[in-house]
Amino acid sequence: MLSTSARLLRLVSLLAVRPAWTCGELAERMEVTERTVRRDVARLRELGYTVDSDPGPWGGYRLRPGTRTPPLILDDEEALAVAVGLREAALSGALGGDQAALSALLKLRQVLPKRLGDRLGDMDAAFVQTPRAGEPQVAAGMLLELAAACRRAERARMAYRDWGGRASVRDVDPYRLVHTGRRWYFVALDVERGEWRTFRADRIERLQLTGRPVEFTDPPPDPALLVSRASATGPYAVLATVRLPVPMEQALRSIPATVGLHRADGPDATVVEIGGSSAEGLARYLFSLATPLRVLAPDSVRRALLHRVHELLEENAGEMDRPVPDTPPRGRS
Repeated sequence: MLSTSARLLRLVSLLAVRPAWTCGELAERMEVTERTVRRDVARLRELGYTVDSDPGPWGGYRLRPGTRTPPLILDDEEALAVAVGLREAALSGALGGDQAALSALLKLRQVLPKRLGDRLGDMDAAFVQTPRAGEPQVAAGMLLELAAACRRAERARMAYRDWGGRASVRDVDPYRLVHTGRRWYFVALDVERGEWRTFRADRIERLQLTGRPVEFTDPPPDPALLVSRASATGPYAVLATVRLPVPMEQALRSIPATVGLHRADGPDATVVEIGGSSAEGLARYLFSLATPLRVLAPDSVRRALLHRVHELLEENAGEMDRPVPDTPPRGRS
């Protein structure tokens, strides 16, 4: 026979899955008497659950949504479904740039029975998320490790491979995870350099907590802004400065904050710094914006952009020289 505590949890679970139950249905499902059901409903009310009841032989019980949220009771399959959903939300950034999905998944995994934790781990290894074209994939397990490190505020040893493919091992003090809509970034204090750095999560190969707690005295007030600046300015072979004759809000729609570093140039113009692998590549990107702009520096990007414009003009001028074929008049033939 189930204990009183187990019965109450079972009763809450049943009440949560249907709008209403008769006393007889609950008694049959729980394999107890109707008198026991009525006593357990009274106990739930004492614990703060709002259980409404209808009088009469066909009356029933139902949970009423209230201001006080009771503990959520999930069976094994429901818990696994929630965990998988949270994992996918974290990987895709469906909930925005904060860590809500990761935080909720971390809490859930801490209370999952080992059998469910093992099943979720097997699914993490077997399921592959299709990233956007050209975008690397971050393992769900690594994101959870990074989120746990940020939560615990504990120094970690990190194996990292930078943009040039160079591998390094460094001690970091974890602070925040930031999602830009394209990638996850790990914001941490590089202990050896004494600098706040941003690391692409997909380039982190291993993270090991050292057990040494850290206390931040001057953390970055806006980790997302730190990521935007780092993403926009380097490391790149070429940095270009352009001026858009539009206000800051409109300029950000043309060039996202993760691509360029913006500053207002009066109320109706914005100056943006953009990095790229080559002057030709930057010129192609600027041309694709299809918006008025002026290249302030360097000359190599300005020349590459002018060259692209001249090529386009020449291609279209050649088309203008071609004769237009005769078109028969409409109507009677």
